[in-house]
Amino acid sequence: LDLDIDWSDVFKHAHAVSKTNPFWNELSASNPFVYDIAASNRNENNRYLSILKENPCMFSKVSSNRDSLASSGDELDIDCLLRKSSARRSGRSKSVSDFLDIVDNRRFNPRKTTPQKTIASDMTWFQNDREAYKMAWLSHRQLTRSCLDLEAMSHSPGWAQTQATDIHVVCKLNHGGGSVQLPDSDINIHVPVGHVLPGEFQEVGLKAILNPPSSFNNELSSTVSPLIELTLSNLNTREAIFLEVKVAAKVKNDPLSQVMSDIVCFFSLNKEGPFKKLDNCYTYQDTIQVKLTDLSHLMYAVIAVQANKIQPPATNVWDYVHRTVSVGIYGPKYIHPSFTAVFTVFGHNYIPGKLTICDIKKGGKSMPPVVFQLWGKHTFLLEKPQDLNISLVSCDPDFEVKMEDQSKNIKEEELKAGEMVRQQFLFSMLGCREMHFFVFLVQIKILKSSRVMQFHVTTPDPAPKLSGIISRPKRLQNRKEIKSAPVFLIPTVKYPKFQDKTLSVNTYGVALKTVLRQNKIDYLLEYFKGDTIALLGEDKVKAIGQTKIKEWYVGVLRRKIGLVHCKNVKVISKEQAMDTADSELTTRNLVEQIALPFKKLTYIYSVVLSTVSESVYDWRALAEVLGYSHMSLDDFNEAHADKESERVAHVVKRMKEDCHANKKKRLFLYELIVALLKIDCQGLVARLTQDTIILTSAVKLGKYWRELAEKLARLTKQQIEAYEVPHQGKNGAIALEMMWKPAYDFLYTWSAHYGDSYRDVLQDLQSALDKMKNPVTKQWRELTGTLILVNCMEVLRASAFSKMEEE
Repeated sequence: LDLDIDWSDVFKHAHAVSKTNPFWNELSASNPFVYDIAASNRNENNRYLSILKENPCMFSKVSSNRDSLASSGDELDIDCLLRKSSARRSGRSKSVSDFLDIVDNRRFNPRKTTPQKTIASDMTWFQNDREAYKMAWLSHRQLTRSCLDLEAMSHSPGWAQTQATDIHVVCKLNHGGGSVQLPDSDINIHVPVGHVLPGEFQEVGLKAILNPPSSFNNELSSTVSPLIELTLSNLNTREAIFLEVKVAAKVKNDPLSQVMSDIVCFFSLNKEGPFKKLDNCYTYQDTIQVKLTDLSHLMYAVIAVQANKIQPPATNVWDYVHRTVSVGIYGPKYIHPSFTAVFTVFGHNYIPGKLTICDIKKGGKSMPPVVFQLWGKHTFLLEKPQDLNISLVSCDPDFEVKMEDQSKNIKEEELKAGEMVRQQFLFSMLGCREMHFFVFLVQIKILKSSRVMQFHVTTPDPAPKLSGIISRPKRLQNRKEIKSAPVFLIPTVKYPKFQDKTLSVNTYGVALKTVLRQNKIDYLLEYFKGDTIALLGEDKVKAIGQTKIKEWYVGVLRRKIGLVHCKNVKVISKEQAMDTADSELTTRNLVEQIALPFKKLTYIYSVVLSTVSESVYDWRALAEVLGYSHMSLDDFNEAHADKESERVAHVVKRMKEDCHANKKKRLFLYELIVALLKIDCQGLVARLTQDTIILTSAVKLGKYWRELAEKLARLTKQQIEAYEVPHQGKNGAIALEMMWKPAYDFLYTWSAHYGDSYRDVLQDLQSALDKMKNPVTKQWRELTGTLILVNCMEVLRASAFSKMEEE
């Protein structure tokens, strides 16, 4: 801030040197300190015109057009300086970050109006010192280069993805005032109206320093916020400003705690202190608002909980408050065969989205500082500082945590100190399989009690493959970016009209034998030798029959949909079929039959409601197929009339109430799935199918989920126990009625590996359940029914929706 430095004297000396240096005119343009001088030497009229003089903050500002600060390269990351030169670069001279940017930019991200981000620097250090400014730039460049160490990159590509930077926010406010919030935090500055004179401006800067002053962490005091750095550009002010922070503690409600302790703010003009306690504070539960009257260009504040004295049985200030501890899991932007995840404990609520890691070691050697991305976070209540045990367990058999890194401890003294505590866990891939994202479990155990906290973390994807991008011309990249960018930010969807007509079938099967079952089995067809069965596609379904696992076609016979054993039919074409009258079916009957499994599936209403309301973009289309075509906007109250998602939710709730009032004849989930199929929301139906099947399977399995986990994912006994520990009772065991919870956790994690391949999820789950010692699928056939559903979607779309209308 306020770097209006007169650089003319600086460059007078440089110009004199340039005349005696024969190589001066050939200096590389990549160094702004010499390029500017070389340019002025060639242009006598602009001899002393400097890009630093035109815009002295150029080297600290980052263009708002960038998608991310997490890029590394061979140059300083300043868009306004490098945009022209980088556009002219050939594929051979591009840096790794250029290629990764090309990949990232293919994904359209709507521009958002965000506060300006700046690279944090101590401006006062080089405000009047040319050498200091130059060294700061060179140091930053050297650090950036070190992130692209080629030898390290060849072994672990993830190291080349980040650049060490600190982020803080700067906002420019006028006479009308406003608020400034540090991104991803509950730290705010409120500037009232009239803070500055009309026509003047105030630039407010906010930065969080993760490690607060150690002097405030002792038996009588404990910091509950980061050290907050506040900068102002204009001291010609009329009104005070307000600092508002949500802290990591709340004073207990008992009279003793209320009297003996308080949440206070300490203020200083220097980072090292001395700090003074401010009186203009207002505290409500875990939020404090502080009025700042003694303003300066640079100020520091920290929030702490402080006790007057410790009265037994209390041992320190923690005994007077409800104290929360925040943890974050950090890792590289992309995973690779061997990478490090960093478990970080914060003594406050602020968990930054990026964290500079300086103590990573690879092969016994220290690695250059890199910035890791936040993968996951968790907050929990800790009654008092005590020893913690941290363990990370991979939920994917393709990855493992290094043996010596599987469990680590954090000491009580480290938590008392209030500083950030980090533990590193090394992951590695087993074998030479294809890289993919995976899920791992983080467990936090309090050693002096049996309490365990846990949460799951999903890793990012592997690094994009650069082949095909390096040699592609720039013009083709730009063309593809423009072509793939959506025109509208909010989807505008016109749902097709459902047509009730006879299915169009191209393949038939002639029964080679008669199959009649004494005990009827749901979803399996019965037929006589010579029957002509319409086959809804040639894809096969693997499922258990009466006793054995077989391959089946999905067929239609006598207006019933079901499975027919592949070996029992001879497949023929439409032209070869003689009599197809018994195998005809309308699209309406198809929809009603393939949705039958949902009459018996377990679901969570709130999840279904939110999923549907977020994925359907026309409430009228949904209302019409649900039988509410008479509804109009007048039927919505003000709370539901603003957003399309709220209107959709209102329609779904209305249908739920009607189904509840007539339970014997109407089933909510079944009718909803039928309606969604009739407006061609097949992707949404597939998502709901997978969610409900996973939940129902978990309930059906109960304690037998352990056997499934061994067959499906080759989980070890330790990994299975990791899923069960959070659901154990006080006696260390899980009640039978609670066994569905670890089963659901496992199935949800397992299915996440498949991405959007819902058909593979259902088929692999069916096959695994069929292979169990006592298969639940012998009696519970709804999973087989959903396999029929997903295999009929293509023929339904082809027959029920007009292609002309879609075009």
